[in-house]
Amino acid sequence: MRHTVAVKVVVLGSGTSHGVPVPGCGCPVCLSDDSRDKRLRASVYLEGAGGERAVIDTGPEFRIQALRAGIKKLDAVFLTHAHADHLHGLDDIRPFSPVSIPVYGNSQTLDEFRERFAYIFKKTQQGGGKPRIETRPVSAGQKISLGNIAVTAVPVKHGALDIFGWKILENPQNPAENNEKSFVYLTDVSKIPETSFTLIAEDGKPGLLVIDGLRQRPHETHFTFEQAFEAAARIGARQTYITHICHSHFHREIETLCREFTEKQKAAGRISPAWDGLEVELPGKTGF
Repeated sequence: MRHTVAVKVVVLGSGTSHGVPVPGCGCPVCLSDDSRDKRLRASVYLEGAGGERAVIDTGPEFRIQALRAGIKKLDAVFLTHAHADHLHGLDDIRPFSPVSIPVYGNSQTLDEFRERFAYIFKKTQQGGGKPRIETRPVSAGQKISLGNIAVTAVPVKHGALDIFGWKILENPQNPAENNEKSFVYLTDVSKIPETSFTLIAEDGKPGLLVIDGLRQRPHETHFTFEQAFEAAARIGARQTYITHICHSHFHREIETLCREFTEKQKAAGRISPAWDGLEVELPGKTGF
């Protein structure tokens, strides 16, 4: 039997806006010696079978994350929104931009990006380094082609803010081959509109879902674990990972909560907490 990888996904960071450990905090999670409790700001990197390489969000530790993951090239950056923990490492794409790199996001995100990184878009003094980028506004539901990958903007709510999740699909010309081979990334989510559930399901159930789950206690702008579990059960991915996790819970504690939910609900897919450095490969074609 022959097996190929369609898309490889690397979780660069699985933490909330402060990261874990939180500076100045002496709580048990921040002092944990379990490497899975060390959480940089939320971001993922992906590689397609055709060599396509992209990152979703560039948080403040992007340089460290790129070195850890061994990233050698970037073809695109996809932004969920413009909050600092998802954007403020964007200058560190400079080594990857000998030619212009497209940066995708909704209009509000890109407007805030241009305001905060104004130096990128005007002349600087000699030796003033800046990344070469091209901002490309995207509307809800729009599909972007990246080599042999289709990237779809999935609208979600982050409190009152309209932001994007992203759906990644290899070889969209052959939808019959794509069942359970797509990847959906939904961070900083407090509500998923019905139209977005429909959009996610267009190509069948995803193979991989990475979804926001901040903690057990309610939050105005993020899913709790329970809300993330319920959304994951509805989406029905073969494997779900919880991300954007704060310092209220140990990794092993969240594993137990995931297991209890799947046993109680008899959920078909697996649910687990993500951790920094996690790699998942979605299968490509198989044959003899």
